[in-house]
Amino acid sequence: MPRKLKRVRKTSTRQTHVHEFTGSTKLAEQGAERHNHRFAGVTGQVIPCGKSHIHEIDLSRTDFFDHFHKLKRIRTGRAIPVGNGKHVHFVKGNTTLVDGHVHPFNFATLIQKPLV
Repeated sequence: MPRKLKRVRKTSTRQTHVHEFTGSTKLAEQGAERHNHRFAGVTGQVIPCGKSHIHEIDLSRTDFFDHFHKLKRIRTGRAIPVGNGKHVHFVKGNTTLVDGHVHPFNFATLIQKPLV
């Protein structure tokens, strides 16, 4: 039987902007099993937050090292101005639990609209 999807109320019909991101997790496990993962993706659109905004990363997967992890429902911090009307966001969190461990991560998104 198909899974019923939860309806999401749109706050705006006007598209805003998104950010690309790329990063590496922190190391996990010990000895020969010690490893990290890489990941990349694109955030969701703007979520207003006070006089600023944040973005959500709905789902991104790490690369494969006999398993992979997900970055799931992670929210960025507020916009950090970097000059010329551009900004980035700081992101901190943990991957999903797989193979008995999680990986912490932190990274900054890339700027919005890099060619404009």
